[in-house]
Parts: sequence; C-alpha cells; structure tokens
Amino acid sequence: MTITVQARVQNAASHDVDQAMMLEMYRYMLLARALDERMWLLNRSGKAPFVISCQGHEAAQVGAAMALQQGKDFTLPYYRGLATVLVMGMTPREIMLAVLARAEDPSSGGRQMPAHYGHRKLKIVTQSSVVGTQIPHAVGVALAERLRGGDALAWTSFGEGTTSQGDFHEGVNLAAVMKLGVIFQCENNDYAISVPMSVQMAVASVADRAAAYGLPGVKVDGTDVLACYRATRDAAERGRAGDGPTLIEARCLRLTPHSSDDNDRTYRPSEELKAMREGDPVARFRLLLREQGLLDEAAHEQLRLRIAAQVDDATAYAEAAPMAGAGTLLDHVYG
Repeated sequence: MTITVQARVQNAASHDVDQAMMLEMYRYMLLARALDERMWLLNRSGKAPFVISCQGHEAAQVGAAMALQQGKDFTLPYYRGLATVLVMGMTPREIMLAVLARAEDPSSGGRQMPAHYGHRKLKIVTQSSVVGTQIPHAVGVALAERLRGGDALAWTSFGEGTTSQGDFHEGVNLAAVMKLGVIFQCENNDYAISVPMSVQMAVASVADRAAAYGLPGVKVDGTDVLACYRATRDAAERGRAGDGPTLIEARCLRLTPHSSDDNDRTYRPSEELKAMREGDPVARFRLLLREQGLLDEAAHEQLRLRIAAQVDDATAYAEAAPMAGAGTLLDHVYG
C-alpha cells in the first residue's frame, strides 16, 4: 500500500499543530540553516575539514523529529541529519565541536568525520561512513525495545541511493516480518552524489518498494514541514500500537553540492540549480507563517539575530576548545 500525504497545507489545524509549535518548527529550520552555512564558511577558510549539508532537507527532518518523543525514541540519522539532531536535543555548541574535531565532541571525541552524529544521553546512534549501516541497527534497536517491553520507536534516515544497498532490503524485510516499531525515512533529493535517481533504480518512487515487504509506503513533500510531521506522527502511532514499521519517502531538495569536496556544476544543469531555490523549504515555511499572521518582519529579524548569536557562540566555543590529547590516540581502536 502506497499513501500520498498531501503537500503544502494551508493551515495547521488538520495536523494538530498549534501556533507555538509552528514557530518552534521554523526556529529549528532556521537554526539548522544558519549552522550549516557557518560550517561552509569554516570549511572554505580552512578551519573545518569536511562539510556535508542538510540545506533543503530541513522540513523533512524537523517535521519528522517533532513527531517523535525526545528522550524516549531512538534516532539513527544519516549524515545530512543536522536538523534532526537539533530537534532531538543536540546543542549548537555540540554540533560545532564535532565539525572542528574537538575533544568535547559528544559524537566521538573528535575522532569521527563531521556529520556522523551520536549522543548516548539523547539516544542518537551514530552511523558508519559506509551508507546504510544505520538501517539494520535501527531494526536491532527496535527488537531490543520489544524484548524490554517498551514502546519506544527507532527512527532512521537515509538517502535514496542507500536503498540500493543490501542493508536497506534486509533491514526493512526483518522489521516488516517481526512488525517492529521502526520508521524508515528516505530523504530523496534525486542524487546519490552525482548519480541521478533515474539511473539508480527502475521504480519511480522509493515508497513503492514498501509493498514488496508488506508495509505501508508513504510519499510526502519533503519541503513541507507540516506534511512531514503528519506522516511521521501517523507512522509513530502505528509503530507504538504494534502494527509494524513504515517507509516514508520525503522528496527533498539538495541545495548544495553533495559535500564540500564536490562540484555539482559538473553534473547538474545550471537551470536546475537555479530553479531549486524556488522550492527552498525554509523560505516556503516562512511565507506560510507570514500569510497566517504568525511571524511578521520584526519578529523574524529578532529570531534571526538570536540564532546568529547562538551560531557565533557555538563557533567561538568550539574554536577555543582543546583538541584530543595524543595519549588518547589508541583509545577504542582494536587490532
């Protein structure tokens, strides 16, 4: 069964989202964008070794994470999951500590590549650089939760290119067979690095693959934060009720190159790169809030300045933080 969640809602009432929650969604989206843009500046100035961006994915990530229970549910995000981990509780300082590989970095103590998010206290489970490893891990987490008698969910994200990996098929199949509380979120931005979806798979939609495993496949506009919230909320209710996993395909935009080491102008037409900005999820949600009288220009400017101060503080804190000591070089390394 494939379900399409209607894109671009006109109001929040049908989503059980009040005005305060809508503004909080926008704050997280704007914070993720501001942090992401600062990472690129740090990279281009030679301070950050590597950046892999969430720009264009903010709505899919914030909408999904806001439908989860922070402190209870487990998240296993992929490398674009900056907005996800912010909603789940990671601070701008913790994000920047990882970007600059400082000893206080909660993800790995500065040992892992940037954007490999992890935080034990917040139940954020890190991934490998080999894409897809987090998918069977999420299934294992959900199975462990069932054995413990709890109803916490395991939510995991990945790109559409990852669905060509065996980890995806094995993980989804096992979760479906055992009816585990897993939410699989494919953030489909149409490119696996430089390879478009049209030459990766013969199906038109990743969500269509769900039928082969006996679970719902949900298609949602990944630039619509409220639609993403609704899709994840419904999947969460299903998972907690013992009805099994859900595969959500959020169609997103990748507004940047694949990473700081990529030049997407070599494989994306200039017209495509220009047109993408018209669908920017941050700008679209800001327009919706303004149309509904929830965020005027003065309030938006105050919010922007407050977030800019947070980003400046996080950057300064991380730059002043110590690197890991040489004596820790062999910690957690196994022969």
